[in-house]
This record gives sequence, C-alpha cells and structure tokens, in this order.
Amino acid sequence: VQLQASGGGLVQAGGSLRLSCVASGRTFSSYYMGWFRQAPGKEREFVAAIMWSGGTTTYSDSVKGRFTISRDNAKNMVYLQMNSLKPEDTAVYYCAASPRESLYVPNYAFWGQGTLVTVSS
Repeated sequence: VQLQASGGGLVQAGGSLRLSCVASGRTFSSYYMGWFRQAPGKEREFVAAIMWSGGTTTYSDSVKGRFTISRDNAKNMVYLQMNSLKPEDTAVYYCAASPRESLYVPNYAFWGQGTLVTVSS
C-alpha cells in the first residue's frame, strides 16, 4: 500500500482543516488506518484510527471531540476532519496503514509523506 496525504496548511486557532489520504492498492479495505502527528522536537504520536469497515474509531484524548476520522473504501480514501484547532495541534500529520488493529507507530507498516498543519494563535 502506498499512501499520500494532503490538505495541510496554515489556519487560525479555532479554525478547521480536512486532511485527506489516498491509498494505492486493491487491498486498502483490509488495513486498519491511522493518523499520527509529529511536532518539532517531539516524537510521533497517535491521533486517530479507524477499523477496516469504518464502524469503529479511536482518538487520542487530546483530539477527542474535535477531530473525526473517516474512510471511503470505494475511493481508497481516509480523512481527518479537524475542528476547533489549537496552536498545540501544529505538526506534520501522517496517515498510515496497519495490517492489524493498533495505536502504536511500530505496528504501522505503511506511511504517507506527511502534510504540515500550522495553527496560529
């Protein structure tokens, strides 16, 4: 699976952005999909993940209630809708695919190139 993320940009605090990730490969629907982020000088951290069918989602406490992950298996797409953005959400955001359900970076075998989100105060 090859992944390509897009949709990042500069937004003011309180604003919204929608990240998209397109996947190549006919087995996209068999992967557990996640979004991670990495701020300067910090480790990559889990943001959100979604089951193969799209029926179950998981979020980090820091984004719960503000971000929504979704997927469209027919289009090989996964999305991250980010609302009520805060300056501390500033990071490079990565989409990733795992063959099994996981919230941990090492378990994700495939990664997109990342898209930068900058939230100004």
